[in-house]
Amino acid sequence: MPIKESFNISGESLLKKIKEIIADGNATKITISDKSGKELISFPLTYGLVGVLLAPVLAAVGALAALVVEVVVTVERPDKAEPEFKSEEVKAEEI
Repeated sequence: MPIKESFNISGESLLKKIKEIIADGNATKITISDKSGKELISFPLTYGLVGVLLAPVLAAVGALAALVVEVVVTVERPDKAEPEFKSEEVKAEEI
């Protein structure tokens, strides 16, 4: 089960905070909601996501930041207790 963190952020510092979260590299999904809880934008983050693919998302976040006064940013991170990839051992006798 993913771990969720929420931050209350003013619109003017929204883009900076999103860039910091992306730079950390351990978030899997970011959701931006207004103060009443209505989801405004949500986007997944995957490993290897490059700036060219992220540019439209950051442009949308920048435009959103100009329109809102305060938002709630929710970040989903993988639970450290769960392995990200589950693999099964294959014994030599089975092959």
